[in-house]
Amino acid sequence: MNILELHQVSKKYGSKYVLNKLDLHVPKGSIFGFVGENGAGKTTTMRMILGLEEKSSGEILIKGTPVTFGDNETNRYTGYLPDVPEFYDYMSGKEYLTFCGQLTGMKKEQLLTKVSELLSLVGLKEDKKKIKGYSRGMKQRLGIAQALLNDPELLICDEPTSALDPGGRNDFLEMLATLKGHTTIVFSTHILNDVERICDHVGILDQGQLVLSGPLAELKQQYAKKQIEIEFKQNIELQDFTEKLERLKIQQQLKGYSFNPQKNQYLLEYIQPYEKIAPLLFKQFEDAQVFPKIIKKIDPSLETIFLEVIK
Repeated sequence: MNILELHQVSKKYGSKYVLNKLDLHVPKGSIFGFVGENGAGKTTTMRMILGLEEKSSGEILIKGTPVTFGDNETNRYTGYLPDVPEFYDYMSGKEYLTFCGQLTGMKKEQLLTKVSELLSLVGLKEDKKKIKGYSRGMKQRLGIAQALLNDPELLICDEPTSALDPGGRNDFLEMLATLKGHTTIVFSTHILNDVERICDHVGILDQGQLVLSGPLAELKQQYAKKQIEIEFKQNIELQDFTEKLERLKIQQQLKGYSFNPQKNQYLLEYIQPYEKIAPLLFKQFEDAQVFPKIIKKIDPSLETIFLEVIK
């Protein structure tokens, strides 16, 4: 079941399309990484999903309800964290969340409990300082707490880690990952490592068009190159093993191989399924009486996939 759907959504400024017939489906309960280079159209998409910007054509649905520019009907389902959240710096985190809850009409007893729970969740419960003394990472965590005040079924995070230092980024991603199962998260970014770390689904946007989308594990399998890396100790004679690899290539068991003498390392590209080629390789090790210190199957990174589909 999809909580968010975009059908043929376009956004045009003058004669230029920022988004062109975008189709996007976000499964309920997923952490969806929406990735693309700067200027690809990610923030425009996020703003249209929230009803903050008008689309030129197409349809956006949250839980089957159409999103309409200027109408807050679907906002009851969503929470939003912009890339640079703004706060009243003279307040503490607790005071600010209480103020936001009062604006939305939350009852006092409910609000006290909710604010305490959220500050604990984001690691700010024990911090009594005013927001003006917060680090950038602390402000992002407070922004998440604010976005979760209404128990949203869909949390929109627009480039939330782009200006964080490595420590703050790590803390923020760990905290965001704990929300899996509590809400659906759409996480836009150009930092591919962040997506690979916490997301289970991904969509790649390039020049206003969705060029690839699906479960991350399936996409990695789809774009796998069928490669194995084998590294030996430096003092091992490998001529016999190389000849055996050449025979496997002639027999069309291997597509090819390369050798890095500095590392004493082979990179093999195989044809047969891994389950068939692995036992065959171990037989070559035994026959040649050479045994690697490292052997690993090479899986494609999200960066590898990204660069392939946008080229």
